[in-house]
Amino acid sequence: MQLGKLTFVAATTAPDLVAEPVRPRLTDGLWVTEIDPTLADTAEFCAHYDVALDVSANCVVVEARRAERVWYAACLVLATTRADVNGVVRKHLGARKISFAAMDTAVTLTGMEYGGITPVGLPDDWPILIDEHVVAREHVIIGGGVRGSKLLATADVLTALPNAEVLAITKAD
Repeated sequence: MQLGKLTFVAATTAPDLVAEPVRPRLTDGLWVTEIDPTLADTAEFCAHYDVALDVSANCVVVEARRAERVWYAACLVLATTRADVNGVVRKHLGARKISFAAMDTAVTLTGMEYGGITPVGLPDDWPILIDEHVVAREHVIIGGGVRGSKLLATADVLTALPNAEVLAITKAD
């Protein structure tokens, strides 16, 4: 499959391109491509590989707190939008306080590289909040768990992830 300057192959045929936690979740509907790891950040990636921002989705890890309880969740939003973390996401998760997880924490808990974190392969008990704009796309490009690859995913694959929920969680940029 071709998109922009990228050629994707069935992810099941190239598991070495993704992070270890992602490998057990590789399935039909996921394709992978190798990229220059120095170009993993969304804006640089899209510009260099001729990929539209509205086809690229970002996965952010949030840390939620209520009393003594601390838990984590992921939000998947198009690169053209931002997750309403302090409003919609905090309320949906029932948190008193919420923030973006510290880089070291996100990397340690996911087993993935910062800048490549993907909803595919996250811990099974984490809520995965997918913005409705993401699933409205035929497919989106997401991280591969490492900075050196990207996955192309269909909405069906994303919504089938453990604890995945689709809701309106974004604010337009």
